[in-house]
Amino acid sequence: MNLSVRSLTDPVGLLRMVALVLTCLSFGLVASVGVTSVATSYWAWCMFTWCFCSFFTLLVLILEFTMLNTKVPMSWEDFTTAFAMLATLMCLAASIIYPIFFAGGAGPREIGATVASWFCFLAYSGEVVLTRLRPRGQISGFLSTASGLLKILETFLACIIFTSLEPATFQGSPGLQWCVAVYCLCFIFALLVILLTIGRLLSYFPASFERVVIVSNVLAAAMYATAMVIWPLYGFQRTTKPSPAWDEVLVVTFMSILNFIVYTVDSVFSIRMVFWPEALS
Repeated sequence: MNLSVRSLTDPVGLLRMVALVLTCLSFGLVASVGVTSVATSYWAWCMFTWCFCSFFTLLVLILEFTMLNTKVPMSWEDFTTAFAMLATLMCLAASIIYPIFFAGGAGPREIGATVASWFCFLAYSGEVVLTRLRPRGQISGFLSTASGLLKILETFLACIIFTSLEPATFQGSPGLQWCVAVYCLCFIFALLVILLTIGRLLSYFPASFERVVIVSNVLAAAMYATAMVIWPLYGFQRTTKPSPAWDEVLVVTFMSILNFIVYTVDSVFSIRMVFWPEALS
């Protein structure tokens, strides 16, 4: 079996090993502290983030070291780019959420986990930057482009929204249920685009995939425009301040506005890539 020592010693490989150690450190410190009865969904999100990132970072390191990544039936560049971008966003969210909700006592383990998570965010950010700094001819995957990175950002923001949703908030309210439907439908299609790209299945799509993506982005932006108005309009009426439910409605409102902006920018990028590609060169 051929082994690639260079995959561990180049800058990207070193950043991945640092991120692996730091995610395991954050996970271990927080697990030793335990969870309180407040905001358990956010605690679960933080723990899932560090576990998810450490597992896939280790998987990427092993596959590239053993050169088995060349045997994997998918676009490896798109996969590693998507994972690095997603891990960057997830660690950023965990680094903000954990100290806000669970580090009020400022114990040494809580502080250590927070610091390690922030450094982990920097490590994954470095990997994304190094990927983007490659010469133009070496960036071949769709998810390495601006539109591809925006697609990852859209799915991440939707995950934050899902983490903050409480059934008691939107049950019995058609307006809020419409918003939940918007979040689900847009998330599903964005995730489908990522999976089809990584699996190299775009050529089997029965229509012009680029034009379908344009239509879906425009529709998603329009749907999010309704959600970012309807959700706070009805959501805050069903909660009282201060309360965890009110905080969750606020988080969903903020993320809805952000995702509307991201889908709008993605629509512009998609249209320019299809109809005016020379404008991006």
